[in-house]
Amino acid sequence: MSKPYVVSSHDIHKDSEYAGWIVELKERFRRTQAKAAVKVNSEQLLFNWQLGADLVIRKAEEKWGSGIVEQVSLDLKEAFPKAKGFSTTNLWYMKKWYLFYESKAEKLQQLAGELESGFDGKDAALMQIADAPKIQQPVGEFPFPSVFAYVPWGHHIAIITKCKSVEEAMYYIGRTIEEAWSRSALENAIGADFFHVSGRAVSNFKDVLPAVQSQLAQEITKGTYDLGFIELPPKYDEKALESALERNITRFLLELGTGFAFVGRQKEIVVSGKTRKIDMLFYHIRLKCYVVVELKVKPFEPEFAGKLNYYVNAVDELLKTEYENPTIGLLICKSKNDTDVQWAFKGIETPMGVATYGNIKIEDVKAQLPTDEQIQEQIRMAEEEFRLEMSQADGKNAGDGNVSEPT
Repeated sequence: MSKPYVVSSHDIHKDSEYAGWIVELKERFRRTQAKAAVKVNSEQLLFNWQLGADLVIRKAEEKWGSGIVEQVSLDLKEAFPKAKGFSTTNLWYMKKWYLFYESKAEKLQQLAGELESGFDGKDAALMQIADAPKIQQPVGEFPFPSVFAYVPWGHHIAIITKCKSVEEAMYYIGRTIEEAWSRSALENAIGADFFHVSGRAVSNFKDVLPAVQSQLAQEITKGTYDLGFIELPPKYDEKALESALERNITRFLLELGTGFAFVGRQKEIVVSGKTRKIDMLFYHIRLKCYVVVELKVKPFEPEFAGKLNYYVNAVDELLKTEYENPTIGLLICKSKNDTDVQWAFKGIETPMGVATYGNIKIEDVKAQLPTDEQIQEQIRMAEEEFRLEMSQADGKNAGDGNVSEPT
């Protein structure tokens, strides 16, 4: 039996060209694997789409009776016993999936086209979507958008069952592809209503950042942050708010959105020998930049913009490297007037945004106080204990013969 051929290290000569070739081969193979996975997913999704279309176009229930979906499920299971996805529930989802988009066919094609073209110029994995060959399907049918192939079936079910419009659905499809969301991450995003709250912070990003970066910066900021996961006393201050967010930093990162990494709270910066502290400092992985977060427990005031501007510039000077993008500032306050914010930002060249927070749980002080019944019971027990002590003291004095006589 012949032995496998092995090249020993002294038989070859490695150089930079060889190393570059190996990197290229690895990347080429990864792309092949990704394309193969997408191909399998796209064919399965296309089948689901066309089956859903058949149930609608053929008017299956009218033609063959109300139990036809159950019968189709049984027939497919019998024909393909090892295949998954032929349950009656899944078949109903296929029909619902098709109907969800069919009524807005023109809008769907427009949004799908914009989504695909939007991936051009981003990282290589997303550019493959724009360059991918179109899915082949019968002529004359309502077309299946190619971009759907990059989202798993379970995600599609979550989207059509929880979203109210094609615009909202396509937003979550785009975010799922860009952020590589798991199904639970997608459902959390829908539950947090990212579609309506993301990108709503009042900012100057468009004026001071390059187009691609300003768009992403706007997308990652919300108009209002839901802080319902923390509890504070009625008269809380900024220190208490910071502490509560730090204790619940994992939940706060989820509320901020995908891509944020926590650097630290009360981050010290030293300028001209004087120490100053940033409320909270984050780093955004996709934007490749620091994000300074300042917290205010009162409505926005114009002078807040100056302080945030100072901290953003300080981080740019002291922490940012030449390979990173400009630092972004985000002020989260109790409330704001958009005009106040816009005027305060005039003349400021650093990228900044202002948002609000809400839904903080206020501690129920009354619940921590004893009830009238509990107070009465404590008084009764105290009186009983006092009488017992006095009785024991009288007995001891009598036993010792130390009772004094009246004068």
